[in-house]
Amino acid sequence: MNMAGNHLNAQIRKFILDKFPLARKQQIKDSDPLLESGVLDSLGVLDLVSFVEQEFSVHVADDELTPENFQTIDRIAAFIESKSGT
Repeated sequence: MNMAGNHLNAQIRKFILDKFPLARKQQIKDSDPLLESGVLDSLGVLDLVSFVEQEFSVHVADDELTPENFQTIDRIAAFIESKSGT
């Protein structure tokens, strides 16, 4: 992964750790499933999408709200990279 990817992961991780106490409690890794582990629920996903859109200036379409894109911190970072063309 490139440097931008590592930076994205760090920003996403910080948001998730700040916003969702269970993430801190479970000491999540970038590859951990956020939904299955209970760290994110449906409202949490909406918070995360809002953060991604504002922080990284990307638009998340309804059909992009899939586990493939938001399952893990790694996948979220890859999704942002694909949307921003970096």
